[in-house]
Amino acid sequence: MPSLNPSPDQLKRFAEAMPAGEPILMLNLLRFNQEAVYTAGSGETACSGMEAYARYSRTALKKVRAAGGEVQVAAHAQVALIAPEQEHWDEMLLVRYPTPEAFLAMLADEDYRAATVHRTAALADSRLIACTPRA
Repeated sequence: MPSLNPSPDQLKRFAEAMPAGEPILMLNLLRFNQEAVYTAGSGETACSGMEAYARYSRTALKKVRAAGGEVQVAAHAQVALIAPEQEHWDEMLLVRYPTPEAFLAMLADEDYRAATVHRTAALADSRLIACTPRA
């Protein structure tokens, strides 16, 4: 089953587990739909999953920066060397946020939330893994 958006329980566990007030890194693994999958009646024009993600990114990157965050690495995934045979990803992003609280505030932002319709339509599957930098 694809994993596209965090559930309320996942967000609660994130908030409880991450060290408050400390920098975090969010590892994003992305697999795009060939064609974006918008809900019926959304009014969105047909496009590829990658184009839908670009639509999302235009708002998301502004909101990441406004939260004090920064994309550290953006890369095209090539080969899963150590992974289940059927697993593959199209892109990887590593995003730094000043705190878990800044990340959660970004997720709650009204403009950011509106843009997630494009992220959801874009992705066939994803992973979002919260990390803490080593000292």
